[in-house]
Amino acid sequence: MKRTALSAVSLLAVVLQAGCSDDRPLTYQARIKPILDAHCVACHMPGQPGYEQSGLRLDSYDALMKGARLNPVVRPGSSLSSTLHRVLAGQLDPSIRMPHGGVELSEEDARTIGAWIDLGAEY
Repeated sequence: MKRTALSAVSLLAVVLQAGCSDDRPLTYQARIKPILDAHCVACHMPGQPGYEQSGLRLDSYDALMKGARLNPVVRPGSSLSSTLHRVLAGQLDPSIRMPHGGVELSEEDARTIGAWIDLGAEY
């Protein structure tokens, strides 16, 4: 019971932090797509290195939710189990930190994506 209460408090803190500077709803269309468009889509579409290497397209909600060639990258309800968030937040090996060679996501953008996933990754 104590672990559940702590998880709920942690999730609330993340949601509040992610929502403080932006009053748009925390949905794919309103908040996540603009981040992916600015930092990820150019490399993660057919014919580009990110897509060719991983099979991960990031130009639509359906493509994102389908995931990479080998597995999904978003597990709705758990940013800790979602490769997308872990890579963007720098929680995995630095050699696979994204975006490669581009402008790094801000901590706020990474938290926003994590909060969106924790809330169920809705469209």
